[in-house]
Amino acid sequence: MINTILVVAWIVIATIIFGLAAVFTGFFSKTGNIPHLVAVLWARTILFVSRVKVKTQGVHRLDPEKSYIFMANHLSNFDIPALFVGLPVQFRWLAKAELFKIPIFGQGMKGCGYISIDRSNRESAFGSLREAANKIQSGVSVMIFPEGTRSHDGKLLPFKKGGFVLAQNAGVPIVPVTIKGSGVVMSRNEMRIKAGEIHIEILPEIDTLAFADQNKDVLMEAVRCQLEAALKDSEGVTL
Repeated sequence: MINTILVVAWIVIATIIFGLAAVFTGFFSKTGNIPHLVAVLWARTILFVSRVKVKTQGVHRLDPEKSYIFMANHLSNFDIPALFVGLPVQFRWLAKAELFKIPIFGQGMKGCGYISIDRSNRESAFGSLREAANKIQSGVSVMIFPEGTRSHDGKLLPFKKGGFVLAQNAGVPIVPVTIKGSGVVMSRNEMRIKAGEIHIEILPEIDTLAFADQNKDVLMEAVRCQLEAALKDSEGVTL
């Protein structure tokens, strides 16, 4: 428990320091690339202090010249730093509006060019999706947790439809990403933080243009099936 207290204390300090740095560099970065690198440093320090290692498979599947919509399963608060460190590409988060209200952290997210989506306001949500589609079409990749919240048991929760509307509007590939092990580091059900290893796998991309004439539910099911199949391969392993 003492280790957890020390890690949480560092997370608070690091969020203030790097959050302010992200806000500051955001004024000088039209692309948002520099604030993203600040966020990666933030994530690295948290993982180092927590004694958590991240291993990534499937990096060869990414084309650095292309933009994507990444969709990952969600197990733990440690998924966020793990993805920053595990994915060697620039991306922006599409995140729920509540996160942007957190002092320093929220301002840092804005400085990085992340996109707020207010699910309680339908009109505002669709406006956010249009903004995200414009960014993606200009060459920016976006990261989404399609479940919208953390899973209690490692099984995929029902998907929110917003990300799939965005994917069809933007017309760029979806890249499913699996996260394994973060639930052991810190589960949703307790505050304790444990040393460990998080495994990230980048799965083959799904061409959204192939689903252009189909209902978004068909695209949603294709992504879900790919994630479930990859996660099933880790049965017997605590997520």
